[in-house]
Amino acid sequence: MTAVLFDFSGTLFRVESTESWLRATLTEAAIVLPDGELAETARALELAGALPGGANPVRLPADLAGLWEIRDQSAELHRAAYTGLSRQVPLPHPGLHDTLYDRHMRPNAWSPYPDAVDVLRTLRERGVGVGVVSNIGWDLRPVFREHGLDAYVDTYVLSYEHGIRKPDARLFAVACTALDVDPREVLMVGDDRRADGGAAALGCGVHFVDHLPVAQRPDGLRPVLDLVGRPAGG
Repeated sequence: MTAVLFDFSGTLFRVESTESWLRATLTEAAIVLPDGELAETARALELAGALPGGANPVRLPADLAGLWEIRDQSAELHRAAYTGLSRQVPLPHPGLHDTLYDRHMRPNAWSPYPDAVDVLRTLRERGVGVGVVSNIGWDLRPVFREHGLDAYVDTYVLSYEHGIRKPDARLFAVACTALDVDPREVLMVGDDRRADGGAAALGCGVHFVDHLPVAQRPDGLRPVLDLVGRPAGG
């Protein structure tokens, strides 16, 4: 393999818990909820699928179904979809729905998986190209910079910047072109079999990891190093 493409959420990084997301937002807004009410509201937001990078909606409202399918194709669609889900849950102030959305884009709302930096660094040392291919509605580059991973990424291909979302093979093709590699010599690593599995249509290899909390997946990325192998003479 001459290059590896990685998904973002659930693969290299994990977003904070829904309760942490809500608690931090309320704290900044100087709004206090009793612990029981806060936990109940967080649970309702989680069931609604309101946290990008978190759980998908348990039941998708009919009026949001069409928007949900295209949410990653622009920043505006992404915000509209997730704040629409958030608005299924009553909050102490109507402005909090947008504030919650803004919170999830902050670097401190995300944690890298424990082995992410080491795996990316090792790939760089082996001369293997690295790209990030994500279905997303905002610029994740500051997250990588804040957590020290940006130095090991050669290209970012984000759905909202191209108006295309995985599993559309065209998004993976953009990454392969940016890295100047043959797709048949590329490994795509992700947590979503449908979305990330779309790379196989180009001839890429595909490897899946489990979308687990950071503490529960300390070394899930390390098999990538064995799959890629060492360079000749390495």
